[in-house]
Amino acid sequence: MNYKVAFAEVLYDQLKDHIEKGKLMNMIEIPKFANMGDLAFPCFELAKIYRKSPQTIAFELIENMKLSNLFQSAEAVNGYVNVFLNKNEASSLTIQEVISKKERYGEVNIGNQDVITIDFSSPNIAKPFSMGHLRSTVIGNALALIAEKCGYKAIRINHLGDWGTQFGKLIVAYKMWGKEQQVKENPIKELLKLYVQFHEEAEQDPSFNDQGRLWFKKLEEGNEEAIELWEWFRDESLKEFSKIYALLGVRFDSTHGEAFYNDKMDQVVQLLEEKQLLKESDGAKVVEINKDLPPCLIKKKDGTTLYATRDLAAAIYRQNHYGFVQSLYVVGHEQTLHFRQLFEVLLKMDYSWHEGLKHIPFGMMLKDGKKMSTRKGKVVLLEEVLNDAINLAKRSIMEKNPGLEDKESVARQVGVGAVIFHDLKNYRLNDIEFSLDDMLRFEGETGPYVQYTHARATSILKKGKYKERNGEFTFSDDEAWAIIKNLMAFPTAVKRAFEEYDPSQIAKYVLELSKAFNKYYGSVRILAELEHKQARLSLVFAVQIVLKEGLRLLGIKAPTEM
Repeated sequence: MNYKVAFAEVLYDQLKDHIEKGKLMNMIEIPKFANMGDLAFPCFELAKIYRKSPQTIAFELIENMKLSNLFQSAEAVNGYVNVFLNKNEASSLTIQEVISKKERYGEVNIGNQDVITIDFSSPNIAKPFSMGHLRSTVIGNALALIAEKCGYKAIRINHLGDWGTQFGKLIVAYKMWGKEQQVKENPIKELLKLYVQFHEEAEQDPSFNDQGRLWFKKLEEGNEEAIELWEWFRDESLKEFSKIYALLGVRFDSTHGEAFYNDKMDQVVQLLEEKQLLKESDGAKVVEINKDLPPCLIKKKDGTTLYATRDLAAAIYRQNHYGFVQSLYVVGHEQTLHFRQLFEVLLKMDYSWHEGLKHIPFGMMLKDGKKMSTRKGKVVLLEEVLNDAINLAKRSIMEKNPGLEDKESVARQVGVGAVIFHDLKNYRLNDIEFSLDDMLRFEGETGPYVQYTHARATSILKKGKYKERNGEFTFSDDEAWAIIKNLMAFPTAVKRAFEEYDPSQIAKYVLELSKAFNKYYGSVRILAELEHKQARLSLVFAVQIVLKEGLRLLGIKAPTEM
């Protein structure tokens, strides 16, 4: 039951001549304090239309309002119409809906199975999977899950960084200092060492960069030695990445990297020429966009292609292949200019579907206030962080619950969940300071806190020998009502998380639900009174269902014991 819709219907009877139902519903707010009502409608926008004060409009709406039995009362306060829900009716309907729909509760069918492609993670081969890659990976994965919850078909794309000048540099470094056996024994670590060494040497002698560019040109031209080394670096990298994705529980529908589009770029350049969009600039080829943006570079002087050429080819390929209505690029905010240029070029090419392209930027993962840099070797390896988190979770389990079955599996769920939640609880545009201590805390606003709340709910259901039943459930205490209101808000949180491309909406939601439930647990003896036991256990079951589903949308498991 959507109580916002029900309240909007009541208001619409009086306001339909002046305001659309959809807009009216979007104006409805949830008051900050419980004593101000369960839903509120501000009348300030109507003051211009009716030429009356918001206070007068609020009082007139109240006088003529016909409330259904879903609502207990309404009042006009400071230009707002505040309504209070009928607690018994709302409680019973909400719990019944959650229990009957289970994991389907909160579905918002706005997608009609239309396709959304989501380009995320996209690490560079021959480099370690660092903490710097975590953000794109977990934000993109959560957005895919949330999009599916909203009725879309999500296509997960890992656009691997497997092409570009850096591979020319790496080939030069390997040929000069690399040892085959060492690279075979520990590929990513050794290749990173070579990459860092190259940049240290290039700072002293810039001719190294010229050699790197030369070898990348050879790679583009199909030089046998260059291709053999590149394929080796790529294969070893993919083996390492697959371990990380398995730990994180992340999957992809496509792992076409940059190299996949090598044979598709000439067509893009040809299209740009046919549409007379290509201009020459200092020997390079560019597309001029507008006064606000610099020209988009399509080909360098030496004829090599750039990210923009490749991304144009990728966008056209994905539209032809998947027929998407939206295409999301979950890439750091430092690439904002690149995506603005890309989308403008597609507009100039007369592709109407360019409107569905969206850059989903995010802040940086900082270390000591500075961006992590692969070039300078200042990286924190994600696999090491995940393993540290798992080990810490294991130690905590041994201290608190040594008899727990399947400790390894639970420790993995809790440790990995702690790392993912620490990222996703932050609004994506904010920078995050890397702190192993904060990430692995098992109290406060953390993943383990939410997971423990789910395990606690499961334990109560087991002790109470709960059997699922339909029926009316009534509650008189404020603590239960706080939970009911949280449960009612889940579909709205899901929709908002999708519309704002913001998984932190779900993370904040499960924290609030956990806090409300733990307060209830601390003040109500759930299993003590036989008369109320079934209703209370049904409330616990509803909480368990929604916490598990909320965690799933973040890409986090919900252990039944901890």
